[in-house]
Amino acid sequence: MNPYMKALPLILAGVLLNAFAQIAMKKGLNAVGGMTWDVPSLVRLGLNPWTLGCLACYGVSVVVWAGALNLVEVNYAYPFLALGFLANALMSQTILGESIPPMRWAALTLIILGVALQAFTGAPKHL
Repeated sequence: MNPYMKALPLILAGVLLNAFAQIAMKKGLNAVGGMTWDVPSLVRLGLNPWTLGCLACYGVSVVVWAGALNLVEVNYAYPFLALGFLANALMSQTILGESIPPMRWAALTLIILGVALQAFTGAPKHL
């Protein structure tokens, strides 16, 4: 199988894990009533299940991303991280109930088009 096709699920999983980590961090902050820069507040935040889930998502995403980079060049994989903007917008709207203004949807559409253009430019000949 083409390494680019093998890497794509890993790349997308990494993007989704990173986006969900942001949502989990926000849920953790909301659960503990926000954050101040004092030790008790930081401990509460650090021990919150949502915050721990956030850190777990980041940790797993690093391993998944390493698997993707093992298969393809960084300059192919990295632009897919821009899809995190879309994933985060959809998750923040669905999970957190945040609203997204029309101009932001237009910007997200441009991002998606840019990622699609780079993704379908073809694999380098030497891989």
